[in-house]
Amino acid sequence: MTTEERTGFRRFLNRLTATDSELDAEELQRDSAKCGAVPAGDCRRGQVVSVSGRLRTVAYTPRTNLPTLEADLYDGSDVVTLVFLGRRSIAGIEPGRQLTARGRIAIRDDRKVIYNPYYELEAPR
Repeated sequence: MTTEERTGFRRFLNRLTATDSELDAEELQRDSAKCGAVPAGDCRRGQVVSVSGRLRTVAYTPRTNLPTLEADLYDGSDVVTLVFLGRRSIAGIEPGRQLTARGRIAIRDDRKVIYNPYYELEAPR
């Protein structure tokens, strides 16, 4: 067997034994790499990055001085929270939606955050 045949066979076995969430994470990582985004797991505080993935949760947080809309973007490697200050809702920002976001990574409560990111919604699949 050649090396390519072994790796192809190994990949086939991995796909048979992997869970649905593992397969989903691999697909998200492939899609993220195709569009040239930085994996969320590799992002560091202070970097200006482009991350691409699927929104897991979207939550409106009413506060007395500044309402915020927070969305967790998962790319298969890690989660980046997108925080839209002063917004109650944004058309198209909903769980399950694919998007690419650009901005500077900050750390809040040991979580990666991008405040008021530039974003591009991808067409629904």
